[in-house]
Amino acid sequence: MSDIWPTELRVSKDRHTLNVTFSDGAAYPLSAETMRVLSPSAEVQGHGPGQQVTVPGKRNVGIAAITPAGNYAVRIRFDDGHDSGIFTWPYLRELGERGAELFADYERNLAEKGLSRDPPQRTQ
Repeated sequence: MSDIWPTELRVSKDRHTLNVTFSDGAAYPLSAETMRVLSPSAEVQGHGPGQQVTVPGKRNVGIAAITPAGNYAVRIRFDDGHDSGIFTWPYLRELGERGAELFADYERNLAEKGLSRDPPQRTQ
Protein backbone atom coordinates (compact mmCIF):
# COMPACT_ATOMS: atom_id res chain seq x y z
CA MET A 1 0.00 0.00 0.00
CA SER A 2 1.19 3.47 -0.82
CA ASP A 3 2.22 5.79 1.99
CA ILE A 4 0.72 8.70 0.05
CA TRP A 5 -3.03 9.14 0.28
CA PRO A 6 -5.55 11.94 -0.30
CA THR A 7 -6.13 14.25 2.63
CA GLU A 8 -8.90 16.13 0.82
CA LEU A 9 -11.28 15.42 -2.05
CA ARG A 10 -13.41 18.42 -2.99
CA VAL A 11 -15.85 18.68 -5.88
CA SER A 12 -16.07 22.14 -7.46
CA LYS A 13 -19.36 24.04 -7.30
CA ASP A 14 -19.94 23.48 -11.02
CA ARG A 15 -19.34 19.71 -10.46
CA HIS A 16 -16.80 19.56 -13.32
CA THR A 17 -13.61 19.27 -11.24
CA LEU A 18 -12.42 17.07 -8.39
CA ASN A 19 -9.68 18.81 -6.42
CA VAL A 20 -7.43 16.24 -4.74
CA THR A 21 -4.82 17.09 -2.11
CA PHE A 22 -2.37 14.37 -1.06
CA SER A 23 -0.59 13.77 2.24
CA ASP A 24 2.72 14.95 0.73
CA GLY A 25 1.15 18.32 -0.15
CA ALA A 26 0.71 17.70 -3.87
CA ALA A 27 -2.64 18.95 -5.14
CA TYR A 28 -4.32 18.38 -8.49
CA PRO A 29 -7.53 19.59 -10.14
CA LEU A 30 -8.92 16.57 -12.03
CA SER A 31 -11.56 17.33 -14.62
CA ALA A 32 -14.70 15.21 -14.65
CA GLU A 33 -14.20 14.66 -18.37
CA THR A 34 -10.68 13.30 -17.87
CA MET A 35 -11.79 10.97 -15.09
CA ARG A 36 -14.82 9.79 -17.10
CA VAL A 37 -12.95 9.02 -20.33
CA LEU A 38 -9.99 7.46 -18.46
CA SER A 39 -12.17 5.63 -15.93
CA PRO A 40 -10.53 2.48 -14.57
CA SER A 41 -13.80 0.59 -15.23
CA ALA A 42 -13.96 -2.48 -17.45
CA GLU A 43 -16.47 -0.54 -19.60
CA VAL A 44 -13.67 1.88 -20.57
CA GLN A 45 -10.50 -0.19 -20.04
CA GLY A 46 -11.86 -3.48 -21.38
CA HIS A 47 -11.09 -6.85 -19.87
CA GLY A 48 -7.56 -7.19 -21.20
CA PRO A 49 -4.73 -5.52 -23.09
CA GLY A 50 -5.76 -3.70 -26.25
CA GLN A 51 -9.47 -3.65 -25.34
CA GLN A 52 -9.68 0.01 -24.23
CA VAL A 53 -12.71 1.91 -25.47
CA THR A 54 -12.47 5.51 -26.68
CA VAL A 55 -15.49 7.22 -25.12
CA PRO A 56 -16.69 10.26 -27.12
CA GLY A 57 -19.02 13.12 -26.24
CA LYS A 58 -18.11 13.71 -22.59
CA ARG A 59 -16.88 17.34 -22.72
CA ASN A 60 -19.65 18.55 -20.38
CA VAL A 61 -19.95 15.55 -18.05
CA GLY A 62 -20.19 16.33 -14.36
CA ILE A 63 -19.66 14.55 -11.07
CA ALA A 64 -22.96 13.44 -9.53
CA ALA A 65 -21.58 11.72 -6.40
CA ILE A 66 -18.46 10.32 -4.76
CA THR A 67 -18.61 7.42 -2.33
CA PRO A 68 -15.79 5.71 -0.42
CA ALA A 69 -14.63 2.26 -1.51
CA GLY A 70 -12.90 0.90 1.56
CA ASN A 71 -9.78 2.77 2.68
CA TYR A 72 -8.12 2.66 -0.72
CA ALA A 73 -10.40 4.33 -3.28
CA VAL A 74 -13.58 6.17 -4.23
CA ARG A 75 -16.35 5.33 -6.65
CA ILE A 76 -17.34 8.29 -8.78
CA ARG A 77 -20.80 8.50 -10.28
CA PHE A 78 -20.96 10.80 -13.26
CA ASP A 79 -24.08 12.63 -14.37
CA ASP A 80 -24.25 10.50 -17.53
CA GLY A 81 -24.95 7.48 -15.27
CA HIS A 82 -21.47 5.90 -15.45
CA ASP A 83 -20.48 4.67 -11.98
CA SER A 84 -18.52 1.45 -12.34
CA GLY A 85 -14.99 2.84 -11.99
CA ILE A 86 -13.13 2.50 -8.70
CA PHE A 87 -10.54 5.29 -8.50
CA THR A 88 -7.73 4.11 -6.21
CA TRP A 89 -5.43 6.59 -4.49
CA PRO A 90 -2.51 5.66 -6.78
CA TYR A 91 -4.72 6.07 -9.87
CA LEU A 92 -5.92 9.51 -8.74
CA ARG A 93 -2.25 10.43 -8.22
CA GLU A 94 -1.38 9.14 -11.69
CA LEU A 95 -4.19 11.22 -13.20
CA GLY A 96 -2.82 14.23 -11.34
CA GLU A 97 0.74 13.68 -12.48
CA ARG A 98 0.13 12.37 -16.00
CA GLY A 99 -3.42 13.54 -16.75
CA ALA A 100 -2.42 16.04 -19.46
CA GLU A 101 -0.36 13.40 -21.29
CA LEU A 102 -3.07 10.74 -20.95
CA PHE A 103 -5.77 13.17 -22.10
CA ALA A 104 -3.66 14.17 -25.13
CA ASP A 105 -3.47 10.46 -26.06
CA TYR A 106 -7.25 10.25 -25.67
CA GLU A 107 -7.73 13.26 -27.97
CA ARG A 108 -5.44 11.64 -30.58
CA ASN A 109 -7.53 8.46 -30.37
CA LEU A 110 -10.73 10.47 -30.84
CA ALA A 111 -9.30 12.20 -33.92
CA GLU A 112 -8.08 8.90 -35.42
CA LYS A 113 -11.57 7.45 -35.02
CA GLY A 114 -13.38 10.55 -36.27
CA LEU A 115 -15.00 11.10 -32.88
CA SER A 116 -15.56 14.28 -30.86
CA ARG A 117 -15.41 15.40 -27.23
CA ASP A 118 -18.75 17.12 -27.83
CA PRO A 119 -22.02 15.23 -27.35
CA PRO A 120 -23.93 14.46 -30.55
CA GLN A 121 -26.35 17.18 -31.64
CA ARG A 122 -29.99 16.33 -31.14
CA THR A 123 -32.23 16.70 -34.14
CA GLN A 124 -35.67 18.23 -33.68
